[in-house]
Amino acid sequence: MMENERVAKFFIETLLEQPIETIEVKPQEFTYTDELAGLAVFRLDFIATIKTETSEYKKVLIEIQKAKNQIDLMRFRRYLGEQYKKEDKVNNENQALPITTIYILGFTLPEIETACIRVERNYKDLINKTVLEKKSDFVEKLTHDSYIVQVDRITDRYQTSLDKLLSVFEQSNFLDDRKITKQFSHPTDNEELKILTDILHHSGSDPIERKRIEDEQEAWRTINAMFEDKEKAFQKALDETKKALDEKERIIEELRRKLGEHLTSE
Repeated sequence: MMENERVAKFFIETLLEQPIETIEVKPQEFTYTDELAGLAVFRLDFIATIKTETSEYKKVLIEIQKAKNQIDLMRFRRYLGEQYKKEDKVNNENQALPITTIYILGFTLPEIETACIRVERNYKDLINKTVLEKKSDFVEKLTHDSYIVQVDRITDRYQTSLDKLLSVFEQSNFLDDRKITKQFSHPTDNEELKILTDILHHSGSDPIERKRIEDEQEAWRTINAMFEDKEKAFQKALDETKKALDEKERIIEELRRKLGEHLTSE
């Protein structure tokens, strides 16, 4: 989907609520390998270099995560750090571009009930207690805004451009048990949305693409089960450690009490 330049432009423009003059999207390959389980999961995230209508260049990181695992949280952090270290070539010149992150999550954040949020920054003058309107190139290149989409919280709203974009990720109206093919129940009333749904239809109906999706689903099911077992084992060890510490504290408190009684009796 994101490899189609027009769709990627529609996706980023809609989320950022900002017109884009040009866009260049590069897939970023990542392979997770577990030798014990004999698994290798290939995944793609994307980097888009965009030029806004105000001629400002930005780097947009688009990352997709299907399950909530600690290893992936750290991967996000390492990947973000790597991108801050890299220079980008713009008009044949190396530059450090401002970064915006977009995270598409296949799990829910219990504290956040909406399907899509923007985490943004303000410049606040702490001396005069006012919000500054002007921006600094230095600050922009050291901090970033972030957008988070929770696909499991997407509803059947279909009013705004954002609603129409999110509707593609809506987790309902599937026609098969594997949740690969779904019936898109909304009108495709703009060209970008039609292109997007056509791409997804091809992925769900083409035998080769479908087999790849099924293999990936099976691999992630195995990996998630593996992480769930590890998490349970870790929690059990944590509970046992806490229990041992509580018992140790109880013994120390009892010894203190007895020592106090002994000193009082003398």
